Order: sequence, then structure tokens, then C-alpha cells
Amino acid sequence: MSGSVPFYQKHHRHYDRGYRYQSGSRYTAGTSSSSSSTRGLDWSSPSGLDKSRLNPLPKRAKPSYLAVDKENHIIGYVVPLFRSSQDFATGYSDAEETRLRNTSSHMERRDLFTSGLEMERSEQVSRKEAMRESAERISLNKTIHEHEEHFKRMNEDSLMHAPEFVIKPRSHTVWEKQCVRLHCTVSGWPDPRVVWYKNNVAIDPLTNAGKYKIESKYSVHSLEINRCDFDDTAQYRVSAMNSKGELSAFASVVVKRFRGEVDECLPAPRRTSFKDGPVSEYGINFQTHIVDKFGVSFGREGETMSLGCTVIINPPLHRYQPEVHWYRDDVLLSPSKWTHMHWSGDRATLTLTHLNKEDEGLYTLRVTTKSGYETYSAYVFVRDADAEVEGAPGAPLDVGCLDANKDYIIVTWKQPAVDGGNSILGYFVDRCEVGTNHWIQCNDTPVKFARFPVTGLVEGRSYIFRVRAVNKSGMSRPSRVSEPVAAMDPADRARMRGTSAPWTGQIIVTEEEPAEGIVPGRPRALQVTEATKNYVVLSWKPPGEKGLEGVMYYVEKCVSGTDTWQRVNTEIPVKSPRFALFDLAEGNSYCFRVRCCNSAGVGEPSDPTEATTVGDKLDTPAAPSKVVPTRNTATSVVVSWEASHDAQELVGYYIEASIVGSNIWEPCNNKPVNATRFICHGLMTGEKYVFRVRALNAAGLSHFSQESEAVEVKAAIGGGIPHGVLPEMGPGGKAGQLTPHRPRWTGTHDTVQFSPDTLQTSKAQADPEHGQGQGPTAASSGPSDPAERKNKGAIRGNVSQAQNVVKDHLSQSAPGSLCEPLTDIEAHLGSFHAEVHAVKTADGPEAEQACELSVDASANQETARPHSESAASPAPPFGITVLECVRDSMVLAWKQPAFIGGADITGYFVDYRDVIDGVPGKWHEANIRAISDRAYRVTDLKENRKYQFQVRAANIAGVGIPSLPSDTFLCEEWTIAVPGPPHDLELREVRCDSMTLLWKPPVYQGRDPVNGFYIDIKEAEAPEEAWRGINTKATENTFFKVKNLKEGETYVFRVRAQNQAGVGKTSDISEAVQALTKPGTKEIVVDVDDDGNISLNFECGNLTPDSKFLWSKNYEDISDSSRLTVETKGNKSKVTFSSPGEEDIGIYSCLVSHTDGASSSYTISQEELKRLLEISHDHKFPTIPLKSDLAVEMLEKGRVRFWLQADQISANGKVDYVFNDNLVSQGEKYKMNFDKNTGVIEMIMESLTPADEGTFTFQMQDGKATNQSSLVLIGDVFKDLQKESEFQRKEWFRKQGPHFIEYLGYEVTPECCVMLKCKVGNIKKETSALWYKDGREIKADEHLGFTEGVLKLEIAQISKKDAGVYEVVLKDDRGKDTSALNLTDQGFKDLMNEVFDYIANSSTPLKITSTDEGIRLYTFVSYYNDLLPVTWHYKDSAIAFCDRLKSGVVGDQLWLQITEPTEKDMGKYAIEFSDGKGGLRRTVELSGQAYDDAFAEFKRLKAAAIAERNRARVAGGLPDVVTIQEGKALNLTCNISGDPVPEVTWLKNEKGLTSDEHCILKFESGKFASFTVTAVNTSDTGKYSILVKNKYGTESADFTLEVTEGTPDLGVTSYWTDSEGNVVFGPNTPKEKQSGITAMKMQRTKVEKTLKDHRETQKSEEEDNFIDTVTVEPKNSEEKDDVEENTKLK
Repeated sequence: MSGSVPFYQKHHRHYDRGYRYQSGSRYTAGTSSSSSSTRGLDWSSPSGLDKSRLNPLPKRAKPSYLAVDKENHIIGYVVPLFRSSQDFATGYSDAEETRLRNTSSHMERRDLFTSGLEMERSEQVSRKEAMRESAERISLNKTIHEHEEHFKRMNEDSLMHAPEFVIKPRSHTVWEKQCVRLHCTVSGWPDPRVVWYKNNVAIDPLTNAGKYKIESKYSVHSLEINRCDFDDTAQYRVSAMNSKGELSAFASVVVKRFRGEVDECLPAPRRTSFKDGPVSEYGINFQTHIVDKFGVSFGREGETMSLGCTVIINPPLHRYQPEVHWYRDDVLLSPSKWTHMHWSGDRATLTLTHLNKEDEGLYTLRVTTKSGYETYSAYVFVRDADAEVEGAPGAPLDVGCLDANKDYIIVTWKQPAVDGGNSILGYFVDRCEVGTNHWIQCNDTPVKFARFPVTGLVEGRSYIFRVRAVNKSGMSRPSRVSEPVAAMDPADRARMRGTSAPWTGQIIVTEEEPAEGIVPGRPRALQVTEATKNYVVLSWKPPGEKGLEGVMYYVEKCVSGTDTWQRVNTEIPVKSPRFALFDLAEGNSYCFRVRCCNSAGVGEPSDPTEATTVGDKLDTPAAPSKVVPTRNTATSVVVSWEASHDAQELVGYYIEASIVGSNIWEPCNNKPVNATRFICHGLMTGEKYVFRVRALNAAGLSHFSQESEAVEVKAAIGGGIPHGVLPEMGPGGKAGQLTPHRPRWTGTHDTVQFSPDTLQTSKAQADPEHGQGQGPTAASSGPSDPAERKNKGAIRGNVSQAQNVVKDHLSQSAPGSLCEPLTDIEAHLGSFHAEVHAVKTADGPEAEQACELSVDASANQETARPHSESAASPAPPFGITVLECVRDSMVLAWKQPAFIGGADITGYFVDYRDVIDGVPGKWHEANIRAISDRAYRVTDLKENRKYQFQVRAANIAGVGIPSLPSDTFLCEEWTIAVPGPPHDLELREVRCDSMTLLWKPPVYQGRDPVNGFYIDIKEAEAPEEAWRGINTKATENTFFKVKNLKEGETYVFRVRAQNQAGVGKTSDISEAVQALTKPGTKEIVVDVDDDGNISLNFECGNLTPDSKFLWSKNYEDISDSSRLTVETKGNKSKVTFSSPGEEDIGIYSCLVSHTDGASSSYTISQEELKRLLEISHDHKFPTIPLKSDLAVEMLEKGRVRFWLQADQISANGKVDYVFNDNLVSQGEKYKMNFDKNTGVIEMIMESLTPADEGTFTFQMQDGKATNQSSLVLIGDVFKDLQKESEFQRKEWFRKQGPHFIEYLGYEVTPECCVMLKCKVGNIKKETSALWYKDGREIKADEHLGFTEGVLKLEIAQISKKDAGVYEVVLKDDRGKDTSALNLTDQGFKDLMNEVFDYIANSSTPLKITSTDEGIRLYTFVSYYNDLLPVTWHYKDSAIAFCDRLKSGVVGDQLWLQITEPTEKDMGKYAIEFSDGKGGLRRTVELSGQAYDDAFAEFKRLKAAAIAERNRARVAGGLPDVVTIQEGKALNLTCNISGDPVPEVTWLKNEKGLTSDEHCILKFESGKFASFTVTAVNTSDTGKYSILVKNKYGTESADFTLEVTEGTPDLGVTSYWTDSEGNVVFGPNTPKEKQSGITAMKMQRTKVEKTLKDHRETQKSEEEDNFIDTVTVEPKNSEEKDDVEENTKLK
């Protein structure tokens, strides 16, 4: 950082003080502020004020002290070279130089006149002045610094910057149980938050109490790890983060063990087996067993899966901790958020927290102790999660990032196996900045190529990516996110990871600071690294000049054939030497070039690229071919295929399976496999499947291969194979490398020549302390081939057998020690051969039997010759090959002579000679005693010397001539990983369509033990290209039966061995054998005699005097003769089993020596053994076969029948009936019957009582054969049977009279009526039926016709009052029967739910209508019930009713009223009818046009209602005709309504009438209009009208006034209208006056309120006139009294 000097430079003297200060100088090194930008000396103060802060130039990049090559690999260190400058040479400012110059001149002049004392005084004065100036300058700098610090504190924003590591953590290597401390110093503002990680997993000290200790003080952060163990070996990361950014630093901790402990840098310890013996360390031998294993597992994306095994370690030690590791596809798994691992002390568990297709693969548990390791593996399949959109493809997988730079990252992924039924159109890439949850789509259009360059990133920030696939149905789920990747220069990323440069002895001198003001040169090595139809990626190298400041780049393009260059990135230049161009026209050719730029300007362009055509350069792979399925297990099939031809950048293969005839294809794997063979699990047993395969690379998926042949899923003979042992088949059927499910050693395969001259010479691991031989000589060979052992009664073996004997001898004497090298094998076999000779010459039946059970190794086609009394010596052997080679010994093998001289070969002698510069030496004997096997180890040879060998055969006639010298072999230790060739191939049991091939395992097993063999076949005359494999699955046996041969064809065979490293060299070719069944050939026949003895029988018709029957099991000598007995008579031999059991399962073969290869075999499998044992048991103990065992059934009237049926029984058979061990006989309780014709035996009981609980047995005997069958009736079984018997008995009696066939029930009619009904039987005319409800009779049918036998009771419009218990009673003289139906509580609810269901189904679709209040939704039902539960929903939520939302029922209409609707009320409405089950919902969409129409109608109706409500009206108060005498006063009042207040106009005879003193017209309070005539005269007669009018309408009211002449009345005439509009007369109105007034119905007026208003404004006289409709002044006292009385009444 270029800011102020950190605190540790101010006060800590240990900080590089020798570099910062020079001896005898008071100047310090700093950063110069001159324009030259070179570094020199400057006047500075202890405050460390940095002048560069004021520099307006941009901040320079942090210098790097690591030298990198072209591929950004660190190759050394960089030492800065500082250029000279004036400031660096002198260190003085201009003012100081002037002062010193003047002082020097003055001193020179004074020297001529002054003495030395004056000169010294002058120097002291100058020194004091300099010191004073320095002190003043320091004080000034301090003041400026304090002011600046104060300013920073007052303006914190200017201080904020991203975290920076001042001191990064260092890597450490420590011993176990030591403590280590990682510490770092971090600066930044605000103070960064620091988090420590181990292998990218955050460290929590609380969860590991005492293990970790984290401290943070004064910007120094530390992580302390206590008592380190091997698991603490990891990469540790410290992350600092604040609001300005994030930065990380890395350090590694390596924990080493003391000598003798397992070190990870060494090869893994060899897995031990029982026969090898345990490895001893510290005196303890651990035996590890993995039990309770997990099997092949299936999961789905998003689920959680746990895999676990129980681990048993013997001997158990307290607190002993084995090393437990989990692998997926041989990649070590580490704890993360996706994988959790747990070890409980005896159980290892791996939890996959969130399954994704990336988790599919072979999972291996490896438990390592100090004595070796044990592993277990099983496959995990992960299926796609359900698509969010039907038909959408599966999610992509394995999203990763390549070529990350400052602003550019290439994202890669793999295509999914499931495309949803439609081809994938492309993929979308999303990015998310680490620390946020905001995903941004990077491409606007989908890309089909499985790589995409993401640009526009922010340098220094970390990103994660995900990918989604899309087809025409929709988008897939997103993939699992990638690992975080930072957008930065690769060199910066390497420095951040804490990578230290290796010392190369070379110092590279560079300039540290970039040179400013220099235009950069041309970029170099511009090329097109990738081109697709969507984009083109360019890469180049920066210009050759060093030290250029801030170089960025512009990219230009040009259409091929033109000279018009167009800049692509015109706005923002790119920082990294990579760039992706989009939007190029597909099919066009372009040229590209790049320019450099910085603050000084834009440089010259680079050389243009060659013309590049836009399009996909990578083609999709060709479809695989030759898909071959092979049976494996009951639920899996092995599928192999031929790889795609000329496939580029192949990613893998997807396999699909389909049941024959279904045409539905399901993926077998969701993660591509790299092999050409795969085990498809999860298939249905017994179904026939076909398979197809397609390949994929970044360009896409190939077409499907042709469908394979159908294969039925069932277990193959010998069981299935696990993943990881399937070798790939190359051209011609040869085996290639193993499928990548096991760790592979690098080594040779079938294409490697095994000549010693070409073998690698790398030294193998050995244990010098125990004297173990080098390389594979210390590895134990497999079991020897029994077919090659002699029939001399000896336990003869080959080199491998001898080695096992030595191992057994050593293991007994010194447990845990390793066996000695095979070079000392003769010393161990001396006494062994003596014992063999003793056995051979022993007398007695044991020796005779041992000889008969042995197998003659020399018995082959050549030995099948007539015995000659005059035997000759044998011909020479041939075909000498090398089976194994170490530094000082070789193992040779050869073939038996074609002519053996008429007698059995007794042994072989081997000679050897060295060959120097092509000149052979003298022959030397390799063995003095004859060897019986055709393999021998020649010892005491010289390493790296060439040898030749010859072999001689011997028989009783003598030693034959030696063979021709072998090829020259180099004695050089074999270090190849794969095993050597098998040897000694032999063919037996030759038939027209099959034969059995036997061989011996290779002596040299390679780096790992041999775990299987492959057999190749071809016709004898066919070319080498005709070799083809027989078995797709490696066999662990040393024999194989070859089937499906063509009769008469001659075949040859060869065998290859494999181990974990791969498949080794082929063996020598076997002899050619014709597939032909010779005449008289017999097969082994299995037989079971009458005593049940099981035997195997073989007959041979062409025996010779020397012929012997040689029996073997699994083609090995039968060692345990106690389990079987061999008996030979004449030309027949029989093997009888003493006590057959699972130990006797295997292949039994018989070879007849001294014949033309007469042999046969018989396989006793587990099923066959079971069958034979059953037959044997039947012969020993014959039984009467049964068609059915003893059973019980119920008869009429509750009787119980016990019965069984025998398959075969004679007339002499007898039966005993036993109950609880007591014989029972015929009687009242038991009725027995035995039908010997049908074999049916039965016993009938009338009823069951508690005393009959127990066991019933029928015992049968027919001569020697017996059998019995029992039936146990106790506990609940007996009680249930007894209850059933009693019930059936009662039912029988009930049905003797009238009874119910179907008990009372109900049904709901379509009219929603409830019909109670029942069905009756056995009735007659006198039978009556009575109905009851809650014990009260409701209906009686005395004379029912019962024509249909059904009684009914209808309940219409059911309600709660109809709930109750209904009962029907049938009775007549024979008895009665009752049936009841409970319609209360739940019964009534169930009934009503059925009624509700009918009502709901009768509802009409929900409709929309409008009212003047709003919008109404309604539906009609055929019948409405008050108990019907109805719920209204809006947008799938129940509506909370309020004043604006109301619901109701009118008749059979159910409605929802929305008052004053708004747009917020738009949406989906539903009415839900509940019927106790699923219910029924009617919906309607109130939106769009429907809402617009309803809303418009509502507005119209609302306006009409408002107009109707507010229009002008004459409410009442005027009569039709008023007849009044002249001179009286008339007052008429009527009510006026309307809003706004109407205008009132009075008319007389259709003419306007105005108010005057005679006729007073008033309109008060906007409600009351009055018409008053003070004194009526005849001129007032006429038709009067009142006209009211406002904007909503006009209305008028008329009345006729008739004035009559006559004498005035006494008193007051008054009338008014009641609430009904009738005229009501006052109590003082005379009768004659009442008849003169005609009234009409008027509306009621508010007289009291009007009276109150007028009392406040009018006088009492006017009030009296207003009260009386017609007022006549009184003429005398009587009239006055009447007026007063009338007034009081009112």
C-alpha cells in the first residue's frame, strides 16, 4: 500500500532496519515525489508522512517480487534494481545545497587569514544552524501530520479502504502433537471482520473446544492449533471483509509423523488378506472388518442421503482412532456444506445433505489401521427432481470455471441426461456476486455450446455461477452453484494463495515501478482459442516491454477480404489478455487484432489473426455402436458398447433403458460415465429391457445408438459384479484399462511387450527389515491349478504352492513375519519332498484312496496312448517362456512334449547359460533333482545379464534330449503394474458345443493381487484379428466352461489376468481342439438310492489298463475325503456323499487318465443341493402327499368342518383324529368321514364351546408312508371362529321367520329427499311392519303387499328436527325381526353431507349481474337447505363479510353482493359447497370484459335509482275537490320532496298564479308548499295545480275549488289526512260540513313539526288559521265556545 507508513515501521526496530537505514546516515528510504517516479532518498521525519498522497496520478499497482513464465508458473524471485538520480545521490534539497555551497566558499577564503580555531568555531556554528533547521522541520512535519490526522478523524469517508494484508500468514510444517500458530496483520477501514477457514470450511472454536484458539488484538489476528494430528494437515485461509471489499490469504499446515507411522506421501499400505497374514507394527496386529454395509442407493435431487458401515477392529483398543476416508469415484471427499462425515467409534457415516447429480458415483469407505486397510464400495444414483414445468429438461451439472482473469471467466458445464421429451434449445448462465443473493442472467439468448465466456466482471470480486437448460416446454431447475472464483489476474491469485517460488538458482533483474509516459508496444501471440457460432474467444500476451504503466487493450475486427477495421470495445478497454466477441454473423470470416493503451496513448496494433469462420469448430460426437447387454444380478444388467469414432473432447456417455414394448425410456445414469461399460441398476426382475447409449461433449449430445437386443433381468450364474472391475474393451475385443472406479497404477496393458529388454526398471517398495524380496516376488500367488497335480499320491504343487507352504511354515513359527523370498524355496522343500515320497510308497487304504483322489497333471491327449512294456525316453519340451523376473531369478514355464515315450513323465531338468554380446556361454544345471511341474524358478542369476534356457523331460525309460535353446531373456526386475501371463492351459470335457478351459494363475501378479481373468477365443485357422473375448465379466476362477461353440470347428484359446492396475499380457495359445463329442462319451449322472444316499456316477467305455478315475471339486484335489467316498468297479466310478451340506456345493469333475480325454463334470448349486436333499429325505422318510393341509370352514347352522385332502392313499390307509393329544371318535359331537376315492378326510362339529380350544390333528398312515397335518385354534383365532359359529347359528334361526335381507339404510334422491328403505324376506300376508323414531311409532303398514320386498319411508326437506334413531319392526306369528338406523351425531352428519353433495351438484354455474347497489354474483340450486355450509372465496381466500360485502339466500338463489365495486374487487370468485369430503366449487372470473360490463350496468342502474330517488315529487296533502262556502278562508298544505330542492309553481286554470294578499303562496324549508285564500269568493272557483320541478324530473298535483253561496256556519270546519291519505275531520266539524268535503288519499305529513316551526314565526291568530284547514270566524258566543273547544282538542 502506498499510504502512510504503518505503525510497526515507526516503533519496531526489528522491521527490516538494515534495509531502511544506511550506516552513518541520518536519511531514510522513502517514496520520491518527483516526476521521474524513481525511488531514492528523501528528507523525511519519524512521522512517516507520505507525500505521494497528494499526487494526482492514479495509484500504482503493488509491485510483485515473483518471476513467472509464459504459463504464469513461478520460476524464481525478482530483485529490484534502483536507478540513479540526483535525489538518490545527494539527498539534499535545493535550498540546503545553496547554503552548503556558500558556507564552503566562505571557509576557503577564511583559511587564508584565520587560524584553525576560528575554522572549528565556524563549523560548530554551521552544525548548530543545521540542527536547528532540522528540528524546526521535524516540528513542522509533526504539526502537519497531526492536522492531517485530525482532518481524517473529522472526515472518516476519506479514510475508508478495502482490507489489506500487511503481514500474511506463513505455512508451517510441524510434528504430531505439537502446537502451531498462524498469525497475520490486516489493515483497513472500517475495521475488517476476520474469519479463519480450514479447507474452505469456517472454523468454529466453540464446536472444537480446546482444539482451536482465535485471537484478534491491535489488527493482529492469530489462529492457534493445539496438539496437531494428521487430520490438521490442510490449507488454511484467512478472510478479511469490510464494506469496501474482501481479501483472503492462504497458508498450509503439514503435520508429519515420526518414523514408522503411515505417511501420506508414500504409497498406500498393501491390503492384507488372511492368507498373507497381518502386518505387525508396534507388536499389535489389527484385523478390520466392515459389516452392515450400505448397498446400491437411489436418491433424488434435493433429498438427503446417509451412507454408513459398521467397522469392527480387533483387538479393540481404548481411544484407538483409525483413519476413515470417503471417496467418490476415487476422489477423496472433504467435509463441506454438501458432505458431512461422522465417526462414532464403530460406525462411519457419510451424509449427503442436498443431493445433486454431481453426487452420483461410486462411493468408497476406506478404513486404515497400522496393519493395513479395508475398503468397501457401492454406487449411488441420483435422479432428477421433478421439473417445475411439465416437459422441462433436467438441470445441467458439474458447473465449473476456467481461465479466470480480471474481467473474464469461462463457465463450463455438462448437459443433463433428461431433456423432458423435447430437444434442449440451449442454456442460460447466471452469476451471483459472493456475499449477495442477487442472480443476474449473463446471456440474453440461450447458448447450445456447453462453455460460455462471462465478461463485464468487476476485478477483485468473487462470483459463483449456475446454469439452466431450456426447451420449448420451459426452463429447468438451476444447477448446483459452482465454486467461488475471483476475477483477477492469475499471478495475483497465486500470490494470494501464499504460493512461494521455488529456488532456481537464477536471479531475474527487473524494474520495480512502471514507467510513466510511455506508449505501450504491440501485443504478442494473438490467436483464436475458441470459436463457436455464438462467440469467439481471443487470447494474447502483453507487449514485451517491461514496466509499462496500467496497460489495457482495445480489440478490433475486420471482415475477411476487406481492410475496414472496427473497434469492438469502444467504451471500456479490457484489462485481461482475453476477450470474447459476440454478435458475429454465423458463416462469415473475420480477422482480429489488438491494441494496447494506457494514460500515454494507444499503441500500434498487433499482427492480425488468420481468417476465422464463425461457427462451431467442435462437432457433436458420433453415436456409439454395438450396444451389448449382459445379465448381472436380479436387478442389474451390464451394458457395454463400442466408443464413438473420432470423438473430440469426449465428456462421457449416457445410457437409457426401456422395457420391451413400452417405448418409455428412462436414464440409467444422470452423470456421464467415461468408460464403455456400465452396470445399470434398479431394473425390474423378470422384465425384458433394451438399451441405447449416446455420447456427449461440449458441442452437445450425439444421436442415440441402435437399440440393443432384449435381455431378461435375472441373476447370472455366479452372481453379479460390482462397479470398478470392468475393463474397457478395445479394438478386437482386447481388454484395456479399468473403468475409473478404482485407483489405477500407471503400467502396461495388453499392448505392452513383456520382453525383459523393454520392461521398466523402477524399484518396487520392499521391507528390508524382514528380508522381503523386491517387487512382485513377495506377493503370494493364487491357488494352484489342480489339473496339473500328479496322481502319485503326493501333495505336489507349483512354485506358488511351494510359496504357500513356506508361508504356512513361517506363520506358525513367527506370527506376523513375512515369508522369505522364493530364492530359498528349495531349502524349505527338501523335507517336504521326502514326505511326498513317503506318502507315495505308503501302504494301506488311506494311501490308496489318496492316490485315487489326486489329479494327474500329465494326463492329457498325449498321455492317452496304449501302455508299452518297452518305454522310450520322452521328446523334448517346447515353448519356453518367462513368467516372472526379479533381479537374480526367473520363473520359467514350458509345454509338455508331444511324445512322452509310452510312460508318464516323472520330471523335468532345466539348464541355463548366459549370453554376452550375443555369444552364448556354457550350460549350467539349474536343478539337480527332477521337478514335476512345468514351471520352475531359476535362481542365482546376474542382474541385467541375458540368459538362454533349455529343458529336458524324464520318464522311467530315462532323460530325453534337451529342448532347443529358448529366446534370449534379460534378467531384469519387472516393475509393471499389471500381472504377468497365465500359463499351462488345458482343455477338458470337449463336446460338440462346449468345452472347459483350465489354466494356472500368473506367477507375477503385478502391483496388486490378481482379481480376475478374461478368456479370448478364435478359430484355429482365423487371423489374429479374429480374437474375441468370451466373458465380459472377469472370472475369479482358474477354469471356465466355454459354450455355444460350432460343432466341428477347431478352436484355440488364450487367457489374460487382471488386477486393480489393469489387464496383463495374454498367455500362450492353447492347443487347437475340435468341438466334437466323441462316440461313447458319457456324462456324470446324479442318483439317489432308496436309502436316500446321494451319489455322482461316471462311466467310461474306452479304459486302458493304466486308466484311473480322477475326481476333483472345482477342478482341485478333493482334500476332505471324509465328506465323500469314491468307489470304482470296472468302467464305472461313483462318488457318494456322506452328509451333504453347503460345504459340498461346487463343480464335481471326473477325468479318466490314459484315455483320449474322457471327462465330465456336474454342478451342484444351492438349488440343486436343496432338490437332492428333498429327494433324499423323501426316500428315507416317505410321506403321504397332500393336496391341501388341514383347514377349517363354516357350514350352515354354525357347524364347523375340519378337512384335508390327500394326493395318493390306498384303500388300506387309516386316519386318527386327535384333539390336544387325545384321540376322538365318532359320536354326537364329532362326525367323521373318510372318502378314499377322493382322499378327502373331514370331521364336523355341531358347535364350538370354550372347551374346544386347542390343536386338531389328522394322522394318516398308508403302509410305510405317514403324514399328519395340524391346525391350531387358540386365543383370538379360536374366539373369532367361535363367534362366527354362534353368529351363523343365530342367523339361521332368524331367517326361519320374517327377516331383513338388507338392513335399514338410506339414500338421497335427486330432489334432495331422504328415502329410508330396507329389504325383507320370508314374509306373508299377516306380516306387519312398524316404523319408529326415537321409540315413538310414526308409521304402520299392517297389510303390506311386499311385492318388491322393500319398505320405504320418505323424508322431504330434511332438517335438524329429523335427526334421531329410526327403527323398523317386522313381526307375525313366526316371530319378529328388528332393524335400526342411527341418524344422530355422526350418522346425521354423514346423511346431511350426502344431501349437501346433491345440492352442490345441482348448483348452476356462478353468474354475474348488476344492481343499483353494486355487482351481484349468484347461483341457483334445485333445493336449498338451511344447514348447507357455503363459503365464498376471493382469490382462493375465504371472504370476510362486511357492510360492503354481503351474502344471502333468496328462495333457491345464493348470492354475493359487492357494494360500490372498485378495480380492487376484480379477480376470481368462488362459492364452495362443503359435503364433508372434497366439496364442490363453482368459480367465476370477475375481470376483463365481464367486470367492465357489470360495472357499466351498475353505474347505469345506480344513476337511474338516484334520479328516481331525488326527482321532484308532490308527496301529498291536496284533495281532488274542495267545496267551500263563500267568505271562508282556505288553507291547503302539501309536502314537496326532491334533491336539489324543486322549483314550485302554482297554476289556476293552466295559468300561472302569483302570491298576493288574497291568495298567499308559500314554500317553506324546501318541504312544505301552502296555498291560502283569505276570503273565498266565487271568482276563486276553478282548477288549481301545483307544479314542482328539478333536474331529475317534474311532477304536478291538481285540485278543484268550488265556492258555494250560503249562510255562514257557526264553529270551525277543519280536516286533514291520515297516514293512509284518508280525510279525517275535526271533532267540531258539523255533520253537514263533512258531507261537503271530498277527500283523497294523501301521504302523512309532519303536522307537529310544522306547528312548532310556525309557532316561532307567526302570531297565535295565524297559527289557528294554519291548524284549521277551513276556518270560519264565529258569529256568536256559541260558535266562539266551539272554536275554543276545538283549539284545546288540537
